[in-house]
Amino acid sequence: MKKQELKKILRPLIKECIKEVIFEDGTLSTIISEVLKGTSGQQVVYETKTPVRMESNEEALHRREVVLKEHKRKMLDAIGNSAYNGVDLFEGTTPLSNRGASSNAPQGSKPLDGIAPNDPGVDISAFASTNIWKKLAGN
Repeated sequence: MKKQELKKILRPLIKECIKEVIFEDGTLSTIISEVLKGTSGQQVVYETKTPVRMESNEEALHRREVVLKEHKRKMLDAIGNSAYNGVDLFEGTTPLSNRGASSNAPQGSKPLDGIAPNDPGVDISAFASTNIWKKLAGN
């Protein structure tokens, strides 16, 4: 095999290997940072991101309660503490559900629109202990 034929075969392989090392393995960024360190005399600072911790449901509920209390306090401050003889107008209130507020569907078009998410509904456990189901079904 002649030298030219060997060059013709090896050159693309070597070129591909060098590209792979430089670009895919992150060697290029190391080379650039080393060059910058040598030319500028300044230190390159790398920023590492800390992993985001997901909060539990209890933490989310607690945070939401704190935000609601703060919001109520701000509303009372805006009204004025001396107004209404210092009575807390928002005591014992719960915020309205805003489920589906961002939806383009008209209000009330979903089966449970207007029902609070924590509403227990109607207790039908008494029907299970009687034969009312058979009477209703006509059996």
